Amino acid sequence: MDYYNLKQWHAQHKETALSGRYINQTHLLPALEKYSAHFEIKELGTSVEGKTIHSIEAGHGPVKVLAWSQMHGNESTTTKAVFDLLHFLSTDKGKATELLEKITLCIIPMLNPDGAAYYTRLNANKVDLNRDAQALTQPESKILKQVYMDFKPDFALNLHGQRTLFGVGEPPRSATVSLLSPAQDEDRTVTPARKRGMDVIVAIHRMLQAFIPQAVGRYDDSYNLNCVGDTLQSLDIPTILFEAGHFSGDYNREQTRTFIFLALLQALEKVADRDDIVNFDPETYFAIPENKKCFYDYIIRNVNLPKKSITDIAVHFEEKIDQNGVKFVPKIEKIGNLSDYKGHQEYDFKDKKPAESLNYQWKEGVILTNLKADGDFTITFSVN
Repeated sequence: MDYYNLKQWHAQHKETALSGRYINQTHLLPALEKYSAHFEIKELGTSVEGKTIHSIEAGHGPVKVLAWSQMHGNESTTTKAVFDLLHFLSTDKGKATELLEKITLCIIPMLNPDGAAYYTRLNANKVDLNRDAQALTQPESKILKQVYMDFKPDFALNLHGQRTLFGVGEPPRSATVSLLSPAQDEDRTVTPARKRGMDVIVAIHRMLQAFIPQAVGRYDDSYNLNCVGDTLQSLDIPTILFEAGHFSGDYNREQTRTFIFLALLQALEKVADRDDIVNFDPETYFAIPENKKCFYDYIIRNVNLPKKSITDIAVHFEEKIDQNGVKFVPKIEKIGNLSDYKGHQEYDFKDKKPAESLNYQWKEGVILTNLKADGDFTITFSVN
């Protein structure tokens, strides 16, 4: 596929029913109705609080691909990208039609509708569904297992979002997209299932370098069988973890959704081709730099605090919902030498007056509004 043209297509045709960070079932249902004329919509069961969990099935090809989003309710970027994908699959009569003749795609667009409503990672019982793959204590976990047992996927796409603190490379850039072929055992053996996922990830990584060079990372592959990806991998189902991260200035993740949309299409195209991976070298996967926690939203450097040495202050946004959606609340996260960290925005207070006139308690955990260093230097914390 021509991914340059696809990026342009996305700018004009992404699904307008879904935007921003706060996406719950109220937003989802009209979008599901819109695509019911094109794809098969099923009711799989209900969440803890009785909300219906749906699946969408598209295509009739021999390669079966299962994808699920918003397992963590506050990770909505991949849900937007999934519906952008559905828009493409429902309107393109060329490449999309060809793709749907090769694959059968089953998508659960919102596995955790209760968590989506509360804008929280957890479900209504305060359980992390991505740590419940073995115990299966929650109805949402049982629904997902029933789907993959019945559908019998050849590939699984585990769709998540990651916080702004992740960076990649040296010097670090924001990790806009991170990918992982999960471990299948404690030794992180490169099994045939892992190898197939790695092959797809390398293809995605190469494609994305044209748009976000040095901003694609490899997620940590520590083994935990309680995680869904590790569980599926242990069943020899090649699984790919997608983590939608931060693009500069894009706190609503509208730019990131574009890159996830492209990554999903590249994954499906690669899987549909069923390439022989006998000659695939896993070192090309491990050459993708691993992401790391090295960013804060703001770093204010060389602050001359009263009765303290000159130091750095890290500010991170807490995400809270109100009647207008997600509100980003700046909070002092860390005070000290932050030379090993980078800010998505940075300010240097070198040679500025001491901060005695700032009526703040200079300690970690304090919520900030506007920060004034002296008469001519003001920082306003805001996001787009």
